[in-house]
Amino acid sequence: MTGGILGHKIKLMTGENEYGIKQDAEHRYWYNMKTGQVEQGFLSPAPDRVGPFDTHEEAEHALEKLRENSAKWAEEDARNDR
Repeated sequence: MTGGILGHKIKLMTGENEYGIKQDAEHRYWYNMKTGQVEQGFLSPAPDRVGPFDTHEEAEHALEKLRENSAKWAEEDARNDR
């Protein structure tokens, strides 16, 4: 679904995207990098939060997931550079 703001088309964050990821971001969980707290919905400015996550518990482990992904991507990059 799209909507218009000042003539620009935007994709609303509902339903599923082309990768099959659920997109009801307004009601999902986010990890606030500034406060270290889990929030539900858009409570903080976007630059301060990571997510969205499906559950509160997943959001609580956001930093671990970020570290895991970073390590995985660094390994992939190292393999590709060989």
